[in-house]
Amino acid sequence: MDGFRQKCLGGERLVGVFASIPHPVAVEVAAAAGPDFLCIDWEHSQFGRERIEDLVRASDIHRVPAIVRVPGHAPEQIAAALDAGAAGVLVPRVATAAQARAAVMAVRYPPVGERGVGPGRAAGYGYRIPDYLETANDKIVLAVQVETAEGLANVREIAAVAGVDIVFVGPGDLSVSIGAMGPDGRDRLNAAISEIAGATQAAGRIAGIFRPSADDVAQWAAAGISFFILASDAMFLGASIATAMSAARRA
Repeated sequence: MDGFRQKCLGGERLVGVFASIPHPVAVEVAAAAGPDFLCIDWEHSQFGRERIEDLVRASDIHRVPAIVRVPGHAPEQIAAALDAGAAGVLVPRVATAAQARAAVMAVRYPPVGERGVGPGRAAGYGYRIPDYLETANDKIVLAVQVETAEGLANVREIAAVAGVDIVFVGPGDLSVSIGAMGPDGRDRLNAAISEIAGATQAAGRIAGIFRPSADDVAQWAAAGISFFILASDAMFLGASIATAMSAARRA
């Protein structure tokens, strides 16, 4: 688990899944399935702050790093996820370099950033604060999500911000923002994703992306993307049930 950020920065292909079911059992089951990491989706799922720590703890049982997609840019939300012991955060809707710098300030401790020191789970509830402070800046992953036309226009400046580790593409929102929804917009969306991936690599950062399935992971890996989040626990659950029902009805 301590080497998670180094694996990210090294460009090793890492494949995770969104955890969207608000119960530790679901996270523990997902972690036991062997993903490289989990991303607890605080932005789009029915989680309260008090639940985040339980979900991170459930992932820790199987030694699977858990990052948290926070609901927005608020430093307090970022701190809450990290204090709970998350291995990193995914910050949504980053559209400017200024917003990326603000994320760095919230994630990193001084002198790099402005994160406040607290006696949370990550620091052993206060018993290991010095040890945690010594290593947190080197271990915590910061991914910023580019998913708007404005973010696409500013991606080179965003990727150049020191302290950002991963520039993560949100294809769904991006397709809406640039008017590239559906089959007719596929080529335009793919060109935008390729542009983000290229700018990210040129800046020496790691490119990531959400995919609803593994069908085109090889395609995007060939384009230089190495950090993947596949679907979600809820999506896999539903798909598995649907497949089983269909097979049983045909039998």
